[in-house]
Amino acid sequence: MIPVQLEIQGLYSYREKETIDFEPLTAAGLFGIFGAVGSGKSSILEAILLALYGSTERLSDRGEKNSMINLQSDQVLIRFIFRSGKNNSEIYLARYEAKRNKKDPEKVDPANHVFYLQVDGNWEALELRAEEIIGMKKDHFKQTVIIPQGKFREFIDLTPGPRAEMMKELFGLERFDLAAKTGSLLREVKDEKIRLDTKIQTLEAYSEERLVGQTEKLESQKVELKQSAEKVAKLEQAVKSQEKSREKHHAWREYSQMKKELLTQKPQIEKQRQLHRDFMTAQSHLRPVWNQLQDQRIDAEKYRVNIFDSEHLAIEFEKELAEEKTQEKELREKNQNRPEREGKIRDLKKVLEIKQLKEKLQVAEQELDQILPSIAKLQNQRKEQENKLRESENQLEKLAASNANHLANLKNQLHTWEDLEAQLAQKNKLIAQFESEEKKVTETVNNLRSQIPANFQKLEDWLKFQQNEIRDWEMKREAILQKSGLNNHAHLLEDGKPCPLCGATEHPDPLEKRNHNQDQKEIELKIAQEKEQLEKILLIRQQLNEQEIYLQNHGENLKRNRQDKNGISEKWEKLTQALAEQKINDQKKLAQQIQTLENEAQIREKILKSIQKIRQEIDQVQKDLDQSQDKLQQAQLKKGNLQTAIQSKQDEIKDPNFCQAFFEKNPEEIQRGIDKVEKDIHDAALALESKQIYIQELQTKSATNLADLKNFKNSLNSVQTKIEKLEKEFDALKKEHGFPDEEALIRLFEHSLDADKIAQEIQQFDQQFALAQSRIEELEKEKEVVEFNEEAFVKLAAQYQLTLSINKELQEMVVIQQQEVKTTLQKIEEKKVLLRNLEAIEKRENYLRELEKLFKGSGFVKYVSSIYLKELCHTANQRFMKLSKNSLSLEIDEDNTFWVVDYLNGGKKRLLKTLSGGQTFQASLCLALALAEKVKALNQADQSFFFLDEGFGALDRNSLRVVFETLKSLRHENRIVGIISHVEELQQEIGVYAQVELDPETGSNVSYSY
Repeated sequence: MIPVQLEIQGLYSYREKETIDFEPLTAAGLFGIFGAVGSGKSSILEAILLALYGSTERLSDRGEKNSMINLQSDQVLIRFIFRSGKNNSEIYLARYEAKRNKKDPEKVDPANHVFYLQVDGNWEALELRAEEIIGMKKDHFKQTVIIPQGKFREFIDLTPGPRAEMMKELFGLERFDLAAKTGSLLREVKDEKIRLDTKIQTLEAYSEERLVGQTEKLESQKVELKQSAEKVAKLEQAVKSQEKSREKHHAWREYSQMKKELLTQKPQIEKQRQLHRDFMTAQSHLRPVWNQLQDQRIDAEKYRVNIFDSEHLAIEFEKELAEEKTQEKELREKNQNRPEREGKIRDLKKVLEIKQLKEKLQVAEQELDQILPSIAKLQNQRKEQENKLRESENQLEKLAASNANHLANLKNQLHTWEDLEAQLAQKNKLIAQFESEEKKVTETVNNLRSQIPANFQKLEDWLKFQQNEIRDWEMKREAILQKSGLNNHAHLLEDGKPCPLCGATEHPDPLEKRNHNQDQKEIELKIAQEKEQLEKILLIRQQLNEQEIYLQNHGENLKRNRQDKNGISEKWEKLTQALAEQKINDQKKLAQQIQTLENEAQIREKILKSIQKIRQEIDQVQKDLDQSQDKLQQAQLKKGNLQTAIQSKQDEIKDPNFCQAFFEKNPEEIQRGIDKVEKDIHDAALALESKQIYIQELQTKSATNLADLKNFKNSLNSVQTKIEKLEKEFDALKKEHGFPDEEALIRLFEHSLDADKIAQEIQQFDQQFALAQSRIEELEKEKEVVEFNEEAFVKLAAQYQLTLSINKELQEMVVIQQQEVKTTLQKIEEKKVLLRNLEAIEKRENYLRELEKLFKGSGFVKYVSSIYLKELCHTANQRFMKLSKNSLSLEIDEDNTFWVVDYLNGGKKRLLKTLSGGQTFQASLCLALALAEKVKALNQADQSFFFLDEGFGALDRNSLRVVFETLKSLRHENRIVGIISHVEELQQEIGVYAQVELDPETGSNVSYSY
């Protein structure tokens, strides 16, 4: 995680919005945040924790959040932009906002906490939390990335259990917790073993001996089955021959019985045959004529009834027409007076319109009386405002016109003058600081270069020479060790026996027994001395590289600031020359000139505002006057129009004498009279029209009735002629077909005989009788059919079924035996496979039991955690030994407890708690840096960030210098280190920093050293 920008508002002492830009700070590699106690330095770390994890270090998540909001603020708002992810390639925004409750300011509403990811320049909201984005919990974050005040030595103070658990969570060591997986595999293996044992037990009965016995039995059954099949074939042929004769014998007996039954039914069938013949003759020849005759008789009766009804209606229509024509004549006479009555109604409507116009005329005259006084009043107001305007304009003319652009230019020149002088002072200060710093760094570089021996031109040559020296001595040590090892086995060499190394059987020059321990100790001492010298060279190179980088940076900064100063000086000279031309030689005279022009401008502006106000008032009065005059013209025009309209309506009246009396009446009374007359006229017209339509309808109905009467009489004559003709035809048909009795014939017509069914029954009888007769004659031609013996056939069939049943049983036995042989073969093979699998499972079970013992109780995870802690301790010692001047180192035991090895006391061990405050700080710093380095490697980041708010006040001046050099060296490891402190010595050593100051009015303010 690399911070980019932090915005704080309303948190602790940050009353107003303050933005901290981390990019210039982190670019320096080592930066500081300095300020007095209580200025708000540590609140920056609190804000980062709050933005990421939603809680602070000082206050709990519940019940105390109201205390984190500034007492004069209603909310806390934090926006933290940072880089994270693989190689810190993704940019994220964490936004945290919490507001006081409006009803109860002592309470804080639930916070709004959201993360965003920058995609193509836009922020997209995420559902992720800080643990997923950064890859660590808050507690681990406070121990590896940002270490708040009072939490620096927390990692050391952890007990072994929580410390191992932290390593497990931080480095994902749960992947080494294989106990559950091993247990699961072991349970699966046990279940599989039980399954295999169970299956093998079920297959115990299957063996090779059983297979041989089953095979012999199968061959015997196959021979017996073949003999039985031959016997079945012979019996089957005999049975099939007898079955054909049996079927024909049964058919002969059935047809004989059917013929006998048909002969008993024959008399009844002959009677039905005669009835069916008569019925069909009557229906086909006589029934159609009879039906026509009956239809014509019905039609004749219907026409007689219609003739009677039509004659009665003709009399009624004639009577009603006479009455309706009389009423129609009366209505026509009443409607002849309609034009005269409508003329009087039109005159009365004109009277109503004239009365309405007179009322409107009276209203218009009242409006005129109101408008005239208001116009006179507005004209007086306009004259008064015009007089005021002339007075203000005369006063404005007496003032000289001020040049607004000139005043603005003078103000800009004054501001630029002050700004340029401040910039020059700031640049002179910076240049003096950089020159002093450059001088110090140059002296340091010269001192470091003076330590290089005279026989080496470059430091790298000295370093390479020293590395070669160490390599040579190590090769000598290796040779001594080889000789020492071979010397221990030289006495075992015998001529004629092969050497265990080279295989030679001759040993002409064996090693002599010699004590190499003294030589080895001397070489080890020499190697240690040479390594110390190498460490010294590396330290000089590191310090020289740092100082050269410092020197280069200071040179560039000095050059840039001098260029900036020259540019500012040129601007200042141009500005002073321009002002000298206006006879202004100093800032005081320029300020006086500006004040004079501003006073004149204020007076002129006041008069201009007054003139503008008067003109606005004149415009408003003129606007009101114009509106009133428009109203006057409209009222006068309206009055003239009404008078003209009244005269026009009076001229339109046709009967003035009739209307004279109505001018004195109320409009409502006149309107009621008009409505009554209009309704009477309308009703009379409708009644006449309705009466005429009804008379026309009666005349039409009467004419239609007379036409129907004539048609009914003609139809009746035609029907009577047809009836006479059909009666003659029906009598002729009775004689022709032999039906003298008409009543018997009618009964035959009405008979419910189903002719089709009777015909089908007769046809079916004839067919069955002919079939039985022909089949009997055909079957009696075969002697064996008539003389068939049923008892002999039954015996033969029984013998066949018995033989067939025995054959089927033999077949089933053979199939069963074949299946048993096949099953036995399969089971024997399955048993062999299961035994092989069981052997493999038992071997796997033994292996898994051994693994279960290894992984039981998270032992393997603890072991891996111990390895990580030892590696962490080894990495920390590389710095801790330098800080302690090779007098102390850290060590971790089997229980994950930290110990200190004291080389000043013979390398004895003591607890870490026995260290002094300064030494504890050094140990905590080295462990924290080592832990941060491991996290950096774990996250695959090219840079790592480490922020420290702790402990520098516990160090003496020399220790502080050593710690500071250690922190500076981290820049060459691509590490970013931030320090929060009030210690002045650190502020003097760190060139890039942010300064936090507490203002009583606005709260904490942040400024920068650049």
